[in-house]
Amino acid sequence: MSKAEEKQRVHIRWQIPRDIPEILAIEREAFPYPWTEEQFIKCLRQRNCIAMVAEHGDRVVGYMVYELLKARLQLLNFAVDADYRRQGVGRMMCDKLYNKLSATRRTKITCEVRDGNLDAQMFFRAMGYRAVSVLRDFYDDTDEDAYLFQRRYEPIQSLTATNQGDQR
Repeated sequence: MSKAEEKQRVHIRWQIPRDIPEILAIEREAFPYPWTEEQFIKCLRQRNCIAMVAEHGDRVVGYMVYELLKARLQLLNFAVDADYRRQGVGRMMCDKLYNKLSATRRTKITCEVRDGNLDAQMFFRAMGYRAVSVLRDFYDDTDEDAYLFQRRYEPIQSLTATNQGDQR
């Protein structure tokens, strides 16, 4: 099966409680300082905190936790199972989040990425995010810095408006 066919079989949905063990397994594999089950539960109890999962068959293969703020979305945690990386799962999840932005409400997504997480930095750059600042000694578990990445909403101009602007 091609990667494109495999990608089509991934479904993104809201996270439910029974997903937690699979999310924790991905989290522990993906990060040197993983969130604990208590951290996930505490975050998700907040009314403005939302989680989505990417599912392939009955298996959770990725997850994303984000916070709804007044003018932006804050991506808090995001990972894809090692067996499903570089197959479009992360892109699908990021696209789903980006589609929640608008010109009038939430206009950008922000996230912090560890200085040493080069794969994540490259991924977010490829997704249209830009590093806008360095957060010194950002993490409680190490003295590692973080980059603040941001992606702004960009409205698609209609062809009619573009064509009218070209007419002289």
